[in-house]
Amino acid sequence: MKKEFIIAGFGGQGVLSMGKMLAYTGLMEDKEVTWMPAYGPEQRGGTANVTVIVSDSRISSPILSKYDVAVVLNQPSLDKFEPKVKEGGILIYDGNGIINPPKRKDIQVYRIDAMKKAIELKNAKVFNMIVLGGMLKVCPIVSVQGLEKALFKSLPERHHHLIPLNMKAVNVGLESIEQQ
Repeated sequence: MKKEFIIAGFGGQGVLSMGKMLAYTGLMEDKEVTWMPAYGPEQRGGTANVTVIVSDSRISSPILSKYDVAVVLNQPSLDKFEPKVKEGGILIYDGNGIINPPKRKDIQVYRIDAMKKAIELKNAKVFNMIVLGGMLKVCPIVSVQGLEKALFKSLPERHHHLIPLNMKAVNVGLESIEQQ
């Protein structure tokens, strides 16, 4: 199985980190992966996106023009990437960052109110982990258990005390994503 993802939003929303954790988890689960970030000159506040491919077989190229799954966290990203989701693909959006919701009827559309849930957890920094949890619910290309192992492996030890909060955020995302 191969899935091609685009994750896009403003810098500072954890877009690149989300893609990195998806790719790292895939690596730890013996899958082939690519991770290709793209961001404007100002990371925090500018636009950012990352292309991730996770596959059971070799990946021929990390360059994509269409995606199986698009995760969009703001209106400019939705406007840019909604047309690039393959027919029958998945589009996930954060309800807080979108003014005009997706309009396509030939794809599966999911809404997650990740910012609202992050505020309820009293930590806006887990926003991206809530989104990642929601994404793994509708597209389980890697396991939640693998994600936790990847956090322990990839984060510096001084940040390991934050992993339970991050996993709680993932579980909130698993529970709160809704098909539109």
